Amino acid sequence: MKYCTKCGAELHDEAVVCPRCGCATSDYKAHSSKIDDMTLLIKIFMIIGCVCSGFGLLLPLAWTIPMTVVVCRRLDNHEPIGTGLKVCTLIFCSLIAGILLLCTNTDNYTD
Repeated sequence: MKYCTKCGAELHDEAVVCPRCGCATSDYKAHSSKIDDMTLLIKIFMIIGCVCSGFGLLLPLAWTIPMTVVVCRRLDNHEPIGTGLKVCTLIFCSLIAGILLLCTNTDNYTD
């Protein structure tokens, strides 16, 4: 058993929020920071992919800029991202960002 750091209530081991006061536990805070770090990496690599594709032709920019905008907006709003968009990101925009998106579970985002 663990205890709430705010009110001292006894918590179950798998609890992420105190049922008495609603304070998040340390397990939830650690998980949330991992998601924020992964989100930042995805955004960085997608922007790098846009910049790199811009040096070649204008046609790749027609794919990479809209995908980058959509993915960044969905990550910011904690909306689910479909597997098709993740794979298109992998193929057309950025290999690293696509792999990170496929490894990140964005289907059940919660605040």
